[in-house]
Amino acid sequence: MSDEVAHDFYPIIKVYKDGRIERLWDTSPVPATIDPQTGVQSKDVVISTIPLISARLYLPKSATPESTGKFPLLVYFHGGGFCIESAFSRTYHNYLNSFVSEANIVAVSVDYRLAPEHPLPAAYEDSWAALKWVESHFAGTGPEEWLNQHADLNRVFFAGDSAGANIAHHMGLRVGSEKPVGFMLNGIVLVHPYFGGEEPIGGELALAENTRKRFADLWRFCYPLTSGTDDPFLNPGKDPKLAELGCEKVLVCVAEKDLLKDRGWHYSEVLKKSGWNGVVEVMEAEEDHVFHLINNSCDNARTMLKKVVSFMN
Repeated sequence: MSDEVAHDFYPIIKVYKDGRIERLWDTSPVPATIDPQTGVQSKDVVISTIPLISARLYLPKSATPESTGKFPLLVYFHGGGFCIESAFSRTYHNYLNSFVSEANIVAVSVDYRLAPEHPLPAAYEDSWAALKWVESHFAGTGPEEWLNQHADLNRVFFAGDSAGANIAHHMGLRVGSEKPVGFMLNGIVLVHPYFGGEEPIGGELALAENTRKRFADLWRFCYPLTSGTDDPFLNPGKDPKLAELGCEKVLVCVAEKDLLKDRGWHYSEVLKKSGWNGVVEVMEAEEDHVFHLINNSCDNARTMLKKVVSFMN
């Protein structure tokens, strides 16, 4: 085994010249269960075997086998720079338990394939396949009984953090252009979205050149066939289809100490100017990137969750 490093994106991922991949975060899976704190139930499903796409489903405590009312459905896309994390890690399991409990919703947390083994656009394609699977439950005759019985597909929301927020945005664009009939997308929540661009904006102007280069290198590492950091997949301001976003409202959450903060604000501005006829709002917290996942019980995380819940309800 060679210890020569081909790509070093500390503290996220390292790739060695012999092909070994070392993910530097502990994202080992935790089992689906009934959460003792919230009473939220979860279980894992396989959406597709080729390619392998799976998801973790969540039901709020109030969804019982006897209950007849249906709940809004959240489709969640985890973050991790497109190359680490999973829907089954402790971080996302704990967060979705508290989210589902607070909002009283059903959730589908998508586990898409990761770069570099599966370079982009694999994550986008997997996420769309997961949405087509969700859509198959519209008449109450889909493969998953939890969704047939408990999910209101006329009240669907997408959400994600970081790279997952990028995915949520692109799934919203695809809903706008392909107009699926099996669900109604009401809104999208983008938490600390992973967007970029060739020209630095705001606080990026003060960043060291090697920091900006590292960001561009990580994007190219995950998406080798990209046109660069102005690729519409990374820079929504360069996307001629931006006005087609397929929902009526968007909430963007940004964090004051986050390098991506200005991209979140910029997204809201270009979306307003694009001709899209929805409403976008921005919430800023005096925190760092994905602070709400690191400590989901801190005051600012609770405030943000309450804001997201009121946006959905």
